Amino acid sequence: MMKCLTESRSSTPNFSSAPGKKPCGDTFVDTLTDLSEMYNTTLPTTSLTTSPFGNNSSNCTKNDEFKYPLYSTVFSIVFVVGLITNVVAIYIFTCSLKLRNETTTYMMNLVVSDLLFVCTLPLRVFYFINQNWPFGSTLCKVSVSLFYTNMYGSMLFLTCISVDRFLAIVYPFRSRTLRTKRNARIVCAAVWVLVLSGSLPTGFMLDTTSKQKSKMNATFCFENFSSNQWKAHLSKVVIFIETVGFIIPLLLNVCCSIMVLQTLRRPQTTSHGGKLNKTKILRMIIVHLFIFCFCFIPYNVNLVFYALVRTKTLKGCLVESVVRTIYPVALCIAVSNCCFDPIVYYFTSETIQNSIKRKSQVSHTYDVKFSEALQSESSSNLQCSLRNLKAKVFHNESSV
Repeated sequence: MMKCLTESRSSTPNFSSAPGKKPCGDTFVDTLTDLSEMYNTTLPTTSLTTSPFGNNSSNCTKNDEFKYPLYSTVFSIVFVVGLITNVVAIYIFTCSLKLRNETTTYMMNLVVSDLLFVCTLPLRVFYFINQNWPFGSTLCKVSVSLFYTNMYGSMLFLTCISVDRFLAIVYPFRSRTLRTKRNARIVCAAVWVLVLSGSLPTGFMLDTTSKQKSKMNATFCFENFSSNQWKAHLSKVVIFIETVGFIIPLLLNVCCSIMVLQTLRRPQTTSHGGKLNKTKILRMIIVHLFIFCFCFIPYNVNLVFYALVRTKTLKGCLVESVVRTIYPVALCIAVSNCCFDPIVYYFTSETIQNSIKRKSQVSHTYDVKFSEALQSESSSNLQCSLRNLKAKVFHNESSV
């Protein structure tokens, strides 16, 4: 590097040097870029000149500072709503449901996944407000691992529910031996193994990063990684989780839903099940697909482009600006799946609907009986008061 500086003072760089040898001026730019990435700092625009051989994305200014207030607000809402709805769901599954089937087995595992993630959100909210992670490297890794466990676990468990519904409607007789609670537990165990094998290495392979900020050393939890770290580790993780955790579940959900809809269009299906049952199933499919597509497609599609930008495969300030702007919004939508999952529980499981209706009917009956008892008690008290009043009047008249 010193040799390069000496040559730049003495004469202009010789761009027509020996074949395969890099010009000295370009080496100087690359050296500064590598040092910037090594220490996780962004060099000012004036400190680097764009290489004549291509666009250097280090010159692009970041415009994603809005993400911290956005994250802290959305994650706080998701924590409150997700905690309440999932605690209610787990109460229904454990205390109210007397009849459990394979569908409720998948749902209970989905509740556990949601609750584990929701419990880590206060730490993330504190981090986004202060923009510093004081809880240590281990908690950061656990928090990140649980985020990916929840997201891709939710997708896989929702896919299990979709496939189970497909087997029950399209192949109702042939699937009886497959659709058992024992097989559902085996499938859930396999999903947990698959999800943890992807999320734990993702969370634990990279440590927290540090950066000088406002004369203080700030610690970042799973962000501000260099381009070299993205090329070496994170790009491979993205390929794995996108293929196994997103593309395959998305195709299974769409294909199963299409085949169920085709089965429902047959006249014999309507005559057997009735119009009401067909409407219920159709509503089930719409709610299920909407939540899956709304929560997970924006984040996972943008994640691919984000990885391409960070590995310098996609270059250009406009592309980087668009991807960095969309990423926080898509992440917030993905996190909100904790709040939407209980809606899937209600619309997917007729057992849960019947349990809630039964509880509401019991409550309504109790209220009616209680009001009737109050009315009868008040009427009897009124009659008693009238008798006493009459007795007093007659007593006064007789004394007069």
